[in-house]
Amino acid sequence: MNATRRRVLRQGGLALSSTGLAGLAGCGAWAVPQAGPMELLHLDDSGPYAAPTLLVMLPGAYSAPQEFVDEGFVRALRQRRMPVDVVIAGARIEHYVEGRVLERLREQVIAPARARGVRSVWLLGISLGGLFALAYAARHPGEISGLITLAPYLGRRTLYAEIVAAGGPAAWARGRKAQADDQLEHDVWAWLGSGSATPLPTLGYGLEDRFAESHRLLASLLPATQVITAAGGHDWPAWRALWLQCLERHLLPVGG
Repeated sequence: MNATRRRVLRQGGLALSSTGLAGLAGCGAWAVPQAGPMELLHLDDSGPYAAPTLLVMLPGAYSAPQEFVDEGFVRALRQRRMPVDVVIAGARIEHYVEGRVLERLREQVIAPARARGVRSVWLLGISLGGLFALAYAARHPGEISGLITLAPYLGRRTLYAEIVAAGGPAAWARGRKAQADDQLEHDVWAWLGSGSATPLPTLGYGLEDRFAESHRLLASLLPATQVITAAGGHDWPAWRALWLQCLERHLLPVGG
């Protein structure tokens, strides 16, 4: 990675190496495009934000909002006749690099929903979208009713090693010196390690996921009832199985 690219990434709050980015995206070389508004896909039965609960789905890196539909996530929700409106927000790597992904999520989705009378907002994030969901709850306390994170990206392996070497998330959070340009993943681990994170997320991950070591570390901070696993790796078959488990176990607690 050249010096200019590294500087752009760090200014945008992204400390991933080129290898780390390839791991998230499932491919090799990539470019940093200019960020624009997030692509929003509204899926509701009776007009925007008519239901008392809004579920905001956040896809992974380079996944399009339509993939949540194509992979059956919305269909599974509708089959259970749950009174939930859905917005799929296409927050992508370029929004992360830009450094305003949480502000865009608030401005484009959550604030308009609240203005229309939505009482409960849940975030469902996959991979990089899982990081965005956790970071939003960490940085905007009291705005989110619940979190479901499937195979969330939780930072580089060097960050994982640093947390383990410190004695775990709680010890790491106590000894951490916050920086003005902290990445989202640092804020997430500090929030989780503080012992006062609310709402605590539901975590799901594939047992063969390449990020499973960080998932297990997060799982150690959660009640067993909020941790689910499935066979598979960092891809849609495992994520579909995890989502079905969430619905079958009523981990999205809205009335039918």
